[in-house]
Amino acid sequence: MNTMTGGCQCGRVRYSAEIESDDAYLCHCRMCQRATGGVSIAFVNVPVAAVRWDSAPDWYQSSPIAHRPFCATCGTPLGFAFLKDGENVDLTVGSFDDPSRFKPVHHYATESMHEAWIDTRDLPRIRSEQNENVRQRWMDACGKTPD
Repeated sequence: MNTMTGGCQCGRVRYSAEIESDDAYLCHCRMCQRATGGVSIAFVNVPVAAVRWDSAPDWYQSSPIAHRPFCATCGTPLGFAFLKDGENVDLTVGSFDDPSRFKPVHHYATESMHEAWIDTRDLPRIRSEQNENVRQRWMDACGKTPD
């Protein structure tokens, strides 16, 4: 078991979580699509007792059965939890400080899956610094490109 840390984009909300497994999954349900603005979201499922919020998130009741932690300052979605009797919480993979260890092991809510976004390996790959317009904006603003 490893302790991993994470939080929102602006740093207001921070957490640490005891992680037992590298397993993650992609949720394709319409509620997650709307909550994130994406076609799916990557989650790691952990026991509620394994998560410590160093600074508390805001919570949005997204349905009659669930609510979602997020940062009201920067808007970062941080997870999903059932309202009653939820022993586990899903944390967003992208909110971990180092999400590289996690690997997807299944898809969930596949009735809402957008197949065209699943296998993108043959699409051209463009690195951020290859976009001169964006690179120059970062250089002008702070002298370096983001991590």
